[in-house]
Amino acid sequence: LRAEELEAITKAIEIIASNSVSGSAEKHLPTLAQTAASLAQLRAGGESRAAQQRVAEFLRGRGQQLSSRVLSAVAERAAADPFAKVKKMIKDLIVRLMEEANEEAEHKGWCDTELSTNEQTRKEKTEAVETLHAEIDQLEASISKLTEEISELTKAVANLDAAMSEATKIRQEEKATNEQTIKDAGEAQTAVAQALTVLKEFYAKAGEATALLQQQPEAPEIFDSPYKGMQSENGGVVGMLEVIESDFARLEADTKAAEASAQKEYDTFMTDSKVDKEAKTKDIEHKTAKKQDEEQ
Repeated sequence: LRAEELEAITKAIEIIASNSVSGSAEKHLPTLAQTAASLAQLRAGGESRAAQQRVAEFLRGRGQQLSSRVLSAVAERAAADPFAKVKKMIKDLIVRLMEEANEEAEHKGWCDTELSTNEQTRKEKTEAVETLHAEIDQLEASISKLTEEISELTKAVANLDAAMSEATKIRQEEKATNEQTIKDAGEAQTAVAQALTVLKEFYAKAGEATALLQQQPEAPEIFDSPYKGMQSENGGVVGMLEVIESDFARLEADTKAAEASAQKEYDTFMTDSKVDKEAKTKDIEHKTAKKQDEEQ
């Protein structure tokens, strides 16, 4: 718009300087005055005005020398310049338009700079938003994975607790059974040993008694040998009790060995389970803290 306005002003100046305007001025205004101050002065600037003043002074001087009122009037007309106001208005308008054009050019340059800056800022912000979205997606995936791992570890710890509780229950029952078996075997061995002592003492005394009777002249036929009772039948009662005593002794020894082995296996299982549980618990704490940090 500013360029079009300047172009319109230029065309107006050309029109004013054309024959339609300047020709009429030459026709209706004094010829000498218009010759000294033509419409071409619109483009001439300060030099045209100075020339006009010199012409006016020349005409005024000649008028005084010749005492010519006509030359003096022409000099006054030449000095007055009927287009001076129009030219000044046009010049002021051109100056103002040029200033506004410069201001608009500066403003346009500022706008272009701001637009470029804003575009760069928008690009940077867009990249930052995309980066943040990528980080959010990554954090969400990490949080989901941590949640799954924590759940699995929690289940594993619960299974370990259940296994240790079950193992402890079985061990206590097994230990109680073994201790009772060992106690019973010991008591049985004591009782069998006492029975053997009683029988051995009896058979020893009975043997001595039959031996004395055999020394008499008329000993009964039943006592023709030392009395041994039922010792000889199927290995004898004493032999059978000795086997039973040996069986109880072996039962006691085997039970004690089984108890020691079971206790050792239990202790190993409990130690390994506690170490595993502690490691999993620390892992849960670490992953939970990491998850909380990522959720903030």
